[in-house]
Amino acid sequence: MPNVTGDRVVWAVVTCGAIVLAAEPPTIALLRRGRVLDVPGTRSSHSIATPRGGGAPIAVGLLAAAAVAVASGAVAAGLAFALAVAFFGLLGLVDDVRGLPAVTRLALQTAGAAAVATLLVARLPMPPLAVAVAACAAACWLVGLVNAVNFMDGVNGISGAHALIGGVVYACLAGWRRDGFGVAAGLALAVGAVAFLPWNAVRARVFLGDVGSYTIGAALAVLAVRLIVLGVRAEAVAGPVALYLADVAWTLQRRVRRGERWLEPHRTHVYQRWCDAGWSHAEVTVLTSALTVLLCLLGLAGLRGGADARAAADLAGLGVLAAYLGSPGLFARAGLDGAPGTGGVADLVGAPYAAGGAEAISEMEKA
Repeated sequence: MPNVTGDRVVWAVVTCGAIVLAAEPPTIALLRRGRVLDVPGTRSSHSIATPRGGGAPIAVGLLAAAAVAVASGAVAAGLAFALAVAFFGLLGLVDDVRGLPAVTRLALQTAGAAAVATLLVARLPMPPLAVAVAACAAACWLVGLVNAVNFMDGVNGISGAHALIGGVVYACLAGWRRDGFGVAAGLALAVGAVAFLPWNAVRARVFLGDVGSYTIGAALAVLAVRLIVLGVRAEAVAGPVALYLADVAWTLQRRVRRGERWLEPHRTHVYQRWCDAGWSHAEVTVLTSALTVLLCLLGLAGLRGGADARAAADLAGLGVLAAYLGSPGLFARAGLDGAPGTGGVADLVGAPYAAGGAEAISEMEKA
């Protein structure tokens, strides 16, 4: 396993957090000066133009953290992680600032994911054909999760909160497998997210932008692949990202079945429908995060138990996801929505802190 000492882990984590804390204010000012703004539209959940691209310091912080850990010998692990963060972060930044055609963006994502996936699986003790199949699967996973995080980054704090949860869970799993680099990278992601959240949660002064959502998605994807390679059960690895993936997949299939143009921007994800029902951004973020924590606990529950315990935890996790996906209909039938005056969409428009809205869906779902 990569030899990363406890001191190196601490320095990597502190470095990432310090960079995000120090760089976020000037980044926001620079984005405003360059007019890199999300302008509200009919599919937006915010009501005034807000800077996007605030996730750039997280990308820089993660690269610095990887460099600190790599200095202690985790070269292969650090290279794959750093390449993923640098490539997808830069791609997202270009998309935030200038915009990219969908086909070009997808082609670049696929090429970058293929390179990262090759680094992740090249040394596996398997026949060449099996390694090639594993690389293809890892590349598809990278592209899929990067875009899933991008699609789901639609209310204040939601992706920062999920990055925090995912970073902590993946760091714990890496520690269990004695993977020092995984511990450093996971905790750095979690601390970077914590440092960013004050600027985005409740009253958003800046949005992650594609640079931030791509960076978080790429970091989580690489850490997940590494854990699978190290023999961690898929259910435990899936916990931090299961809700995001389920929402995106469920929404996509529903739109396809209805004959809708599924590549066009929309606001029909489950969490968006909660907002439209009157739930506040804070309520949506807290509840989805709580469900993700529950999914993580269920995934971890099956690690040391027997087949029966694992099956029970898996069924419970599927039940949680089914309840989440069916919740808009259940809420409607029960007459439930967000409490008046708590900052739901109806309260957000025209409110004095309307900048706390989410990123425009038309920007999030360009991929």
